[in-house]
Amino acid sequence: MDQFDTAKIDSTAAPQWAIGMRRITNYLSQDFLGGPRPWKAAWVINFQKAGTFGFMALLMWVYHNDSPAAWVYLALHGSYGLVWILKDLAFPDPNWQKRVTLFGGINSFLFVLGWYWVFGWLLISGVARPVYPLPEFAWFALCISLCVVGCVVMVAADAQKFFTLRLRRGLITDGLHRYIRHPNYLGEMLIYSSFAMMTWHWIPVVVLAWVWLGVFAVNMVLKEASMSRYPEWAAYKKRSWWLVPFVF
Repeated sequence: MDQFDTAKIDSTAAPQWAIGMRRITNYLSQDFLGGPRPWKAAWVINFQKAGTFGFMALLMWVYHNDSPAAWVYLALHGSYGLVWILKDLAFPDPNWQKRVTLFGGINSFLFVLGWYWVFGWLLISGVARPVYPLPEFAWFALCISLCVVGCVVMVAADAQKFFTLRLRRGLITDGLHRYIRHPNYLGEMLIYSSFAMMTWHWIPVVVLAWVWLGVFAVNMVLKEASMSRYPEWAAYKKRSWWLVPFVF
């Protein structure tokens, strides 16, 4: 349940580039090559999220890496995956309940979700040899803080959206949405920023830039086009921020 309703996007309000990008990503992740739709998008996502803790632990065993950085990364990325599963059990996102084609699901895993596992592999395998800008203990504390805050923001925003829209339709303009219009995306960006900072390698930067610009930014632009149909939208937009209060 979302404020974002693709069926109600005003084509005059939504930029054509965003609509075009959405059509491409929908085809690649949901409809690629057509045919039977054996699984839900949620199953593909949850497989990657739930498997992260075990996959990172396996990497530590394979590469005999029991460094503090490896353990911190395991705790951060692995625990985030478990948080996601708990969130999905408590208030599943209807957007992920759509059934996707066999190759659409494979595309989603290989070209988006699977790349997130590469972050941990880079660090744990030793391919990435990070030299952090701060002493390790301070850098680890910063990454842990970003991940924890990000998880809280993401879960709180999704919970507010889910339970509010069960009671009434329309704009959500209070709680976490009072000051920023896309708190769930902010939470996700904080979380994955912490993983990229732990790895401290150029590949996570490229992956996040691709996901944030090609998926997140497009979703936010289209979501705003959808919400613009409400009479109170103009006033809400004027008094709120896109992602970060007083910044952007």
